[in-house]
Amino acid sequence: MRSENLDSPFTPQQPSADVAKVHGTIKFNDWITCPTPNPAAPLRLFCLPFAGGGASIFRAWGRALSPAIEVCPIQLPGRENRFREPAHTDVLPLAEILASQIQLYADKPFVLFGHSMGALLAFELTKILQRQNAPLPLMLFLSAHRAAHLPPRRTPMHALPDEEFIEKLRRFGGFPDEILEHQELLDFLLPTLRADLTLCDSYRYVPDASLNCPLQLYAGRQDTEVSPEEIEAWNEHTTQAANLHVFPGGHFFLRSDADALMQAIAKASAQIGPL
Repeated sequence: MRSENLDSPFTPQQPSADVAKVHGTIKFNDWITCPTPNPAAPLRLFCLPFAGGGASIFRAWGRALSPAIEVCPIQLPGRENRFREPAHTDVLPLAEILASQIQLYADKPFVLFGHSMGALLAFELTKILQRQNAPLPLMLFLSAHRAAHLPPRRTPMHALPDEEFIEKLRRFGGFPDEILEHQELLDFLLPTLRADLTLCDSYRYVPDASLNCPLQLYAGRQDTEVSPEEIEAWNEHTTQAANLHVFPGGHFFLRSDADALMQAIAKASAQIGPL
């Protein structure tokens, strides 16, 4: 991999008139949230969740990370305060919307984190930003998802009967048993979970130019869904450095190894500017 130095990584982008208007009326919106606003921070971190997850997964990150980082979880339709909206089932239209939303908040340098399904969305929306010559993330954090060009390891699961679908979710370990055994909660969650898994199962990689931003790649040593080697293969998609960090946990190491993950993100972010 070729590694390039970043010139003045914390020089703010000049906001357009539209951006200034958005920032002058509503600081954040339904898509881009900010549980712990930090306007003085020189860097924004946008976060995208795993299948079925919402912005609340990242609520504590604003307090756990450096005060130089403003954490902005992205809230996708179909969950939490947006539960009445249908969840998307196709990566590319959703990535187009996300790219346009992030550009509203690109008045300062930013990085982008995605876990599992979120990593796939983060990758595709960054490709769109690059094609549009829009500001790119100074660093892209891709977590717990195989490189886009690799074939899926498992068979599609979005159309499985409920009982089998729930058992597959149980094996992933991302949802507590008290949720998976609570029928009313499941009735509430299953449509969004199936939509998210449809999005993942139907994804087909289309070759494109390599990204002109460095990658931080995060894997779980005990992850049965994706191996560290499959995550390391993301290095084929950047012109810059790609570094792999392996955590002890499984697919949801962002919960089991949360403190170590925060330290890794903080350390990587510090490498791109004076945090």
